[in-house]
Amino acid sequence: MTDLSFEDLVTDAIASLPAEIAQMIDNVQIVVEDEPPAAFLQELPRGHSLFGLYQGVPLTERGVYDRALPDRITIYEGPITRAHRSAEAIREQVRTTVIHEIGHHFGIEEDRLHELGWG
Repeated sequence: MTDLSFEDLVTDAIASLPAEIAQMIDNVQIVVEDEPPAAFLQELPRGHSLFGLYQGVPLTERGVYDRALPDRITIYEGPITRAHRSAEAIREQVRTTVIHEIGHHFGIEEDRLHELGWG
């Protein structure tokens, strides 16, 4: 791909977040996996890919959230690298996907993320 690994691209995307946003991310684990689970792919409309997934309780829905396991954001390398050929396009998609999934952590719905250009 490039001199940077896919994991480095995810790390760079996280590091590019404004400090005030990064400080608000609470109890979230961000990981990279090769492919999404088949069960998740079966739920997608035909021809769609899954670049990332947020699993957890959005900040807007948390009440007492003591001793909870971390929420999880997974970025899927395979679908992103198959959909984008150039290193720059992959980098941009990784950043968009990271921001998109963090948006879900903040309670932003899918439609709104698309309106904001993070879909």
